[in-house]
Amino acid sequence: VTESSSLKALKSNKDIKVATFAGGCFWCTETIFESIKGVKEVISGYSGGSEDNPTYETVGAGMTSHAEAFQVYYDPREISFSDLVRVFFASIDPTIVNGQGPDRGTQYRTIAFYNNIEEKAIIEAKMKEIAKEYTKPLATQVKPFEIFHQAEDYHQDFVKRNPNQGYVRGESIPRRERTLAKVKDLVKSK
Repeated sequence: VTESSSLKALKSNKDIKVATFAGGCFWCTETIFESIKGVKEVISGYSGGSEDNPTYETVGAGMTSHAEAFQVYYDPREISFSDLVRVFFASIDPTIVNGQGPDRGTQYRTIAFYNNIEEKAIIEAKMKEIAKEYTKPLATQVKPFEIFHQAEDYHQDFVKRNPNQGYVRGESIPRRERTLAKVKDLVKSK
């Protein structure tokens, strides 16, 4: 796994913040968040588990406690953490236990990670607000952020680089379009 020079620059920029979520397939969620204003970079990876050096093969086979996750590098002067949480919940069905869309297993569970008590309060308030919209209880986990493992290079910008791949055309792109329609006010102008 290589870290691009632009990612290194973002990591060293004190004005940039990082939010971490798990929302099912990371190809789907990465392409959604790359379309949101104030977002500078989205990195696919693995989080929420305890094993060192998880890989796509081990996580995908359910051999780790990690979930497919993603990190959003954003400028809080352009978009708030609260708005990112809004996009996250618009992008998932928070009532599904261990899955999203056609993907099933603990590696596809939904998790909203927080870095501090303020972020935890924002996530919990949003969940309380949206719970009324569902007949089933919310299954999204709320966990303190611990560690993020960047996924293999070929997973980064997967939808952008593979727009005609079957899963991308059948699942990732339609999911992105459905989500962006719900959060039109937060979408980058083209």
